[in-house]
Amino acid sequence: MEARIKWIENVSFVAETGSGHTVVVDGAPEAGGRNLGARPMELVLAGAAACTAFDVIWILKKARQSVMDCIVEAEAERATVEPKVFTRIHFKYRVAGRGLDPKQVERAVKLSKEKYCSATIMLAKSAEITFEVAIAEGDRLD
Repeated sequence: MEARIKWIENVSFVAETGSGHTVVVDGAPEAGGRNLGARPMELVLAGAAACTAFDVIWILKKARQSVMDCIVEAEAERATVEPKVFTRIHFKYRVAGRGLDPKQVERAVKLSKEKYCSATIMLAKSAEITFEVAIAEGDRLD
């Protein structure tokens, strides 16, 4: 895996991933940024949420569950002193489908948390990670 970060100006950067995608990264105005892109730690949190969402969908499809939609909302708290690592992360998994087995959904979330999601497992070294699950019948979530 590779990434290349190119400084643009002040605290603005363009991140280029090894898979050929780009993301603008910037700081808050009070830190010298112009609010042109996501903050680095926002990307860490979003990456962790995407990683676990990927796992949950993959596990549910493998279990032949009729999953139709999935939203993972993440909230994090950071240490007040440097380095301001995440100290608590809460994930809310909202999953929609047709006749989903709640035990299978819970199993998928736990497997992601405990075995598959390298991002959340890595972050668990400094942060308490909690989660909740909400299941909806149907094709789409709000």
